Amino acid sequence: MNAIEIEEAVSSLALALFDRDEFPYSFLLAFGNKETTIKRLRSGTSNKSDVGGVLQTNNLHIAVAQTGGVTQTLKSLKDSPATAKGKVKFIVATDGETFEAEDLDTGETIASAFEDFPDHFGFFLPLAGISTVKQIRESSFDIRATSRLNRLYIELLKDNPEWGTAERRHEMNHLMARFIFCFFAEDTDIFSGTRLFTDTVEKMSERDSSNTHQVISEIFRAMDTKIAERPSSKLPRWADAFPYVNGGLFSGSVEAPRLSKISRSYLLHIGNLDWTKINPDIFGSMIQSVADDEERGELGMHYTSVPNILKVLNPLFLDDLRERLEEAGDNPRMLLNLRKRIARIRVFDPACGSGNFLVIAYKQVREIENTINVGRGEAGRASDIPLTNFRGIEIRDFSAEIARLALVIAEYQCDLIYRGQKEALAVFLPLDSQNWITCGNSLRIDWLSVCPPTGTTIKLIGDDLFNTPLDQAQIDFENEGGETYICGNPPYLGGKKQSDIQKLEMELVAEKSYNYKNLDYICAFFAKAIRLLKHFDRVAFVTTSSLNQGVHVPTFWPFAISQGAVIDFCYEPFKWSNNASNNAGVYCTIIGLSEKSYHKIKNIYFEGGKRDVANINPYLIAGDNTIVEGQSTPISSLSRINTGNQSADGGHLYLTNEERLELIRQYPASTTLVRRVSGTSELFDGQIRWCLWIDDSELNLANSIEPIKQRIDKVREFRLQAGEVARTLAGKPHQFRYRNVATTFGILIPQVCSENRGFLPSGIFTPDLILNHRAHGIFKPNLVDFAVSNSTLHFVWARALSGRLGNGMSYSSNLCWNTYPLPVLTEKNTKDLTLCAENILLARETHFPATIADLYDQENFPANLREAHERNDETLERIYIGRRFRNDSERLEKLFELYTKMISKSQSNKNKAGVTV
Repeated sequence: MNAIEIEEAVSSLALALFDRDEFPYSFLLAFGNKETTIKRLRSGTSNKSDVGGVLQTNNLHIAVAQTGGVTQTLKSLKDSPATAKGKVKFIVATDGETFEAEDLDTGETIASAFEDFPDHFGFFLPLAGISTVKQIRESSFDIRATSRLNRLYIELLKDNPEWGTAERRHEMNHLMARFIFCFFAEDTDIFSGTRLFTDTVEKMSERDSSNTHQVISEIFRAMDTKIAERPSSKLPRWADAFPYVNGGLFSGSVEAPRLSKISRSYLLHIGNLDWTKINPDIFGSMIQSVADDEERGELGMHYTSVPNILKVLNPLFLDDLRERLEEAGDNPRMLLNLRKRIARIRVFDPACGSGNFLVIAYKQVREIENTINVGRGEAGRASDIPLTNFRGIEIRDFSAEIARLALVIAEYQCDLIYRGQKEALAVFLPLDSQNWITCGNSLRIDWLSVCPPTGTTIKLIGDDLFNTPLDQAQIDFENEGGETYICGNPPYLGGKKQSDIQKLEMELVAEKSYNYKNLDYICAFFAKAIRLLKHFDRVAFVTTSSLNQGVHVPTFWPFAISQGAVIDFCYEPFKWSNNASNNAGVYCTIIGLSEKSYHKIKNIYFEGGKRDVANINPYLIAGDNTIVEGQSTPISSLSRINTGNQSADGGHLYLTNEERLELIRQYPASTTLVRRVSGTSELFDGQIRWCLWIDDSELNLANSIEPIKQRIDKVREFRLQAGEVARTLAGKPHQFRYRNVATTFGILIPQVCSENRGFLPSGIFTPDLILNHRAHGIFKPNLVDFAVSNSTLHFVWARALSGRLGNGMSYSSNLCWNTYPLPVLTEKNTKDLTLCAENILLARETHFPATIADLYDQENFPANLREAHERNDETLERIYIGRRFRNDSERLEKLFELYTKMISKSQSNKNKAGVTV
């Protein structure tokens, strides 16, 4: 269950007739527990409560109290030995009239009337396995409102299917924006009188809902009619109470779809919520999913949290404003100059969605402006910051509408806080008709037409706030000569997930400046921003960490550097976890760019702080702009590595264990023709697979065994029908394309590895094992190779250079092994590292038959194996700097420094020898 579904279940539970015996089980069901779990609790099999309640181990202890005894019952639950023994996270007590609960981990408590406990459902989301961030727990209203709007939306489409067609989808989405405005306006005194919209619909429409759509249409018509024109408009008297809104929100068609009794009920329920609690920071992202079929499954949970937005905006420009504010102190002139500067700042999000970044940016600069006003003795002064300085492009029309609406609401809320209700209301209506959010494809729109550097080049005014044609995106800036910052969280989309149209957009933006084909979609947004850096002050985007790894660095970043782009700041990769109910575990970073160095000192941010450095390279490491290029052989003394043996056989040279046993049973002579085979997956999970491995001298024997001969014939047929390379192999259908085997022993390095393991665990294999193409092999290794490949140093180097594959890294031998900068080793270094490798192997052996996957599970990492790795890391790292490295950043900086020296020396030697490089 996602948070929306949980809210619906909890709300239904609160409205149902209270059943003392059933409530604990119903409460657990509302948070996604299965019927089988409830059945075990009912039977007492898993219920360990010692106070007559229901105890779910590691989760919840809940009890129904006698009337008036809720607080005492909650105390009994907290003091219960069973609560401690069962490692309970939450305790809950209720008598059907009041409701109390406590989070035993944090000590946070809630107390409310029973019917109001759904307002706190976010408090309990961990019961459903949703590891909530603070943002979600504090946004219960936004989630509840989204849930109800979603139900209304679905019900309206059920009753009016024509409104769900492509022709009318925009009209339907516009209707929802109108509803949201009305609910907000009636609770915040924008409409005179409390609940004006909801009460009017309830009183003036029939209970059978036969005329509800007509009442709503008349309300909408009133809000599109100027006061002076109302006498001739023949509005019903009851509709005349609504103000003129303007801004295009109610212009055009005022038709409303027909409402059933159910949808009318949903509408009234939504109106009964307290819309003063709306949070435009995230509400827009939640509500846009109401109108998106693909997103509705995870309704309201795909949003960029405020802390993550501030990770972009603070170093982009807000931190500098706050520093200037602190420098100004109480100096009136300095404060005035800063206020003038702030009024001219423009923020542009080219993929703005529902406007989260723009809303947060606006609210933050309003807060700084208010501090200035207070410092100058001008508290309550009208703001000089126009909404039109906060611009965006959004491809989905409904999201664009919600972005405008969220900014309008944010402006009103700021006026309410900093100027008071009277002044806020005085300037709110009618809405301005200027349109500063453009609906269109950002990669096909000239960004300068939406957010020009001066605001004087093109001057087009939109017809209204909510319906502006694509070619009328440009409006004038109120304040000229200011700074402009680009920010946002554009779509990522790896190369394989892009549609044909998106591939074409990638090609158009690249302009043949770089090879776009294997790059993430977000590169196009970076490329457009980089080409416009001379017009803008700075750009900062959230991006997946893959932009600074693997193929992206040598492919995209030379273009960025050639355009004069400088990385001013960045974040070390952090786990992206907005979608709390389905945490995809995507690692992201934030990159800030400018045409020239914005500051001489660059900043690398990490959890809890930042580091000041002289330069940030494309790998987001402090150091020169060195780009690592793949090598065909190791640049150090490491042994040669190869990709495993490719079979190109259509699977016919492989056997299952059962097939091997049956073959040997019928044809004992075939034993010499079958070898065990392994790739990456077999290394990790210990699976046993087999293959036919036939020397030319054994071909007659192979052909004399009918099942093997049939397989050889099928391989020949497969290769003849396959590509050009495979056809050249058809003459030897009994063999793999490559035939690399170890002489004494070999080292298998996985092709794909999860970053969660903390190591790139390689394995040893004997000469009788065949390595397939799904792993890398060192066929003539030494144990120093094993020590290096299993080290933290090599792991962080590989992680920085490798491409991404899901939540893991795709290891490239040319890029990761052959470029690894290993210092020249002394005889003692070699002896010490060999001993470390042996200790790792011995530690693994003590846990036989545990697999590599079992051993390198970080939650169950055996102590002796961890100790062996620690000794290996210490031995290797002392060779570099005489001590352990403090962190991965220091490791990478040293490795890049040494790599640069080794490559420079190699090129110098080649030049001296007369070799062209």
